[in-house]
Amino acid sequence: MVRPPRRTGTRSTLPSGQRAPRAHDSRPAPENGTRQARQRPGAGHGKDAGPARSRPLAELRSALSGRSVAGQVFFLQVFIVLLLVVAAVLALFLQVGHDTTQEARNRSLAVAETFAYAPGTRQALSSPDPTAVLQPRTEAARKTAKVDFIVVMNTKGIRYTHPKPDRIGKKFVGTIQPALNGGVVIEEINGTIGRLVQAVVPVKAPDGTVVGLVSAGITTAHVGGATDRQMPLVVGAAAAALALATAGTALVSRRLLRLTHGLGPGEMTRMYEHHDAVLHSVREGVIIVSGDGHLLLANDEAQRLLDLPPDAERRHVTDLGLAPDTAALLASGRVATDEVHRVGDRLLAVNQRPTDLEGGPPGHVATLRDSTELRALSGKAEEARERLTLLYDAGVGIGTSLDVTRTAEELAGLAVPRFSDFVTVDLFEGVLNGEEPDPGTGLRRTASSGIRDDAPLYPVGERIRFVETTPQAHSMGSGTAVIAPRLGDDSGWLAQDLDRTTRVVEYGIHSLITVPVRAGSLVLGVVNFWRSEKPEPFDEEELALAEELVARAAVSIDNARRYTREHGMAVTLQRSLLPRQLPEQSALDIAYRYLPAQSGVGGDWFDVLPLSGARVALVVGDVVGHGLHAAATMGRLRTAVHNFSALDLPPDGVLGLLDELVARIDQDETPDGSSAPVTGATCLYAIYDPVSRRCTVSRAGHPPPAVVRPDGTVDWPDVPAGPPLGLGGLPFETTDLELPEGSRLVLYTDGLVENRDRDIDTGLRLLSQALSVAGPSPEDTCRAVLDAQLPHRSIDDIALLVARTRALDADRIIEWEVPSDPAAVGEVRAKVERQLAEWGLDDLAFTTELILSELVTNAIRYGSAPVRVRMLRDRGLICEVFDSSSTSPHLRYAAMTDEGGRGLFLVAQMADRWGTRYTPTGKVIWAEQPLP
Repeated sequence: MVRPPRRTGTRSTLPSGQRAPRAHDSRPAPENGTRQARQRPGAGHGKDAGPARSRPLAELRSALSGRSVAGQVFFLQVFIVLLLVVAAVLALFLQVGHDTTQEARNRSLAVAETFAYAPGTRQALSSPDPTAVLQPRTEAARKTAKVDFIVVMNTKGIRYTHPKPDRIGKKFVGTIQPALNGGVVIEEINGTIGRLVQAVVPVKAPDGTVVGLVSAGITTAHVGGATDRQMPLVVGAAAAALALATAGTALVSRRLLRLTHGLGPGEMTRMYEHHDAVLHSVREGVIIVSGDGHLLLANDEAQRLLDLPPDAERRHVTDLGLAPDTAALLASGRVATDEVHRVGDRLLAVNQRPTDLEGGPPGHVATLRDSTELRALSGKAEEARERLTLLYDAGVGIGTSLDVTRTAEELAGLAVPRFSDFVTVDLFEGVLNGEEPDPGTGLRRTASSGIRDDAPLYPVGERIRFVETTPQAHSMGSGTAVIAPRLGDDSGWLAQDLDRTTRVVEYGIHSLITVPVRAGSLVLGVVNFWRSEKPEPFDEEELALAEELVARAAVSIDNARRYTREHGMAVTLQRSLLPRQLPEQSALDIAYRYLPAQSGVGGDWFDVLPLSGARVALVVGDVVGHGLHAAATMGRLRTAVHNFSALDLPPDGVLGLLDELVARIDQDETPDGSSAPVTGATCLYAIYDPVSRRCTVSRAGHPPPAVVRPDGTVDWPDVPAGPPLGLGGLPFETTDLELPEGSRLVLYTDGLVENRDRDIDTGLRLLSQALSVAGPSPEDTCRAVLDAQLPHRSIDDIALLVARTRALDADRIIEWEVPSDPAAVGEVRAKVERQLAEWGLDDLAFTTELILSELVTNAIRYGSAPVRVRMLRDRGLICEVFDSSSTSPHLRYAAMTDEGGRGLFLVAQMADRWGTRYTPTGKVIWAEQPLP
């Protein structure tokens, strides 16, 4: 073992009380008996026992006398504590003085201002005897505010009040000129009652002139009295703190004395011996190198770690047979922290620091720590951390969308290159379509990712059928992951496609892990992890990680599959419920757009319904929510609108019936929650009449319609919103609009004008701008609106309906007033015959005369005057009979013996459609025949 340069031979075997003499120490070693006596103060017997027992107290007094380190520390600490206490008391006195003066200034000013601004002070100054009024008030205020005086004076400084009545009428002592100028005076003076602070505040008239002064004063002794009374307590506490600090200092000094034991040169020699023993027994190598690079000291552990020769002491570190990089580090003396060097089969962490930083001898100290096992454990810990991070990222980054292909791509992208060099995901065809997998069908490569793009693996989209011997087939058949450590030797995998598998092996892909994508009992496909860069094959730990990774992704893939299935069903249902084509009618030119939401389907719908009298109803509605329930609810409401429109009700009547229907649907929902209530359904219903060019609109919580005039101006009619459907309790209101021919009526759902990033006001403004520049045709309008409003796909359904109005020509309308006389029926038949001849509809003369004869006869007999007949030539021939009665005729089947009751039956047989609608002044019975 290499020894320190000052020591030779073996370690010292002298008694612990002796030290070996040194070349540089000329003092003789103390005798053994003397040394032992000094180190064992309690060794005496007999009459020496008393002095021996009193020695610890004497040593304590000696230690605290100032000649020892403990004594010096004791006196220094006591002095510092005393200095801090004195400084604290002095600061307290100064702070008390400052706070006293400040408090006096604040209180005097507050009292003076309060009294000056108090109600009645200004009036009292102008009274005949201000003193009689103000003196009681000032005294009461002075006692309440705890000030020494409150003085009210006139502008010349003559007092009206004072605590001492004999001073009333005398001139005030103090500065008042700034207060006469409207300011405030605060000053400190020495008065007859001591040092005081007084404030002078003006009393102002409403016009701002000063009519008097108020002064309040208080002595600082009164303000600071409470603090002065606390000073004994503060001083006592400081004394107690000083006593406690002194006691604590004494205890610390005594502990220091106990720890050092009053060490002298001999004791230091013994300490050196102990340190030497510790140095050579620690399990960390320590070497000391001189400034010129020679080895001065190496402990036993350094000797073992560096495999030093026995004569290494005093030799240069470059001559010790060390590795070049290690020798260069020890010779350079540069600072190093946990610098790893390979020495033989060990990895040593080297820390090196110079010894001459604070005037020490030149050289440096290096410590050596064997980190071979630690480095291996650290590598495993880092690998485990990376795997946990990968699993965490998989939980966050896989399944961000409900799309099967996107989820598979996220899995493949996450695993490359952090886990494998190439990843491929193969899923059954049915899974991609939202169906359950069929094991008998092939798989399709859904996603692929790799560190390079030229790998000879199956491309994305390729249809694959694995042979039974491949790891993929074994994995899907058993439902467990399979590892193929060496693909070049795996004959079962090579049999899949000999040409392709050979190219894969030649490319450098040598190891495979294949994991089935399982969701419960279903196997949705298989994920393949390929390795090419690392020469080591996949191991069992990596197989477990691959299983965990795929298991997390399988949940997201199955969720996406289920969503795809439900979405497809909902889309199919929704498209079956929406109108496939618009009905034929002549009142409106119509264009529409329906855009489903970006994810899911909703409950937006629209409809165009021809009504009697050439009128057309336009409907736009929205059921809040997405999915099958919203689509089914939309279908129910659309069917109800179809049925209610056949009743020829006004828009508010139709919405009222819809409101009752939705309320009944909510009441009929099952209590177990299997069917959600219809909440948030809105609707807009408009009826356009091409004869009068009037449009009647009513809405239930729906966005308002827009009207584009023929000149391009955009109007937003004031249509009362009304409550959403199903709330009940409030009636719906209608608005009548007169639309010039060529106007465009724009109806839409809220998805067009409102989303998460844009409020409805902004959306309506953008819609108005788009409508103002759109072309005149409905198709151009739809295209311009969607281009302006939808730069990206919407997150909500959008229904847009644009209708350009037409007017029925006057030569296609004919009407007559009919007297309330049955004889007028013949005249009506004659006029009808002539009019049909003009229109070239002679073939319809007989049936039309018969229909109108029956309708007019019923109106005259059972209705009320006036009676009016109107014929419209549109896509069909429409006959209408108006009267003032609200009684509606009913179709009945007359018996063989009945003399009447067959009129409406004949009308129903000869007309294509017939019915009754009510007007504000009565009713209309109409019948429609197709044109020949």
